[in-house]
Amino acid sequence: MINPGTGVPVYRQLADLIRRQIETGQLRPGQRLRAEPDYMDEYGISRTSVRQAMAMLRAEGLITTTRRGSRVRAEHDVDEVAIGADTRVRTRMPSAEERQALNLAEGIPVFVIERDGAEPEILPGDRTVLVGD
Repeated sequence: MINPGTGVPVYRQLADLIRRQIETGQLRPGQRLRAEPDYMDEYGISRTSVRQAMAMLRAEGLITTTRRGSRVRAEHDVDEVAIGADTRVRTRMPSAEERQALNLAEGIPVFVIERDGAEPEILPGDRTVLVGD
């Protein structure tokens, strides 16, 4: 499954493999991923490559990692937010303070909603759906 001779870095190949497992439901929200040594042994790759793959998946918002290991990010309830002609929407990565306040995993962007005459709203990108009027 992982082939060092393809020209694609092995960490990307491992990240692609795990991403497909998440997308197909083989790995479900909240499910723990295997330990680093398990991936190292099965695919014959280094700890560094496993860690790079996990960092890539965290940056994409697909997994979270604690001292107890990595898990598929849990699904959240989604809020719909109406946007109209007077609304401007931008996306960006949150500051450390915003990540903490919104309880965001690494790699999850925020929406910045700007309406005429109002302070901008910062909303979590993984729990917000924008709906036109």
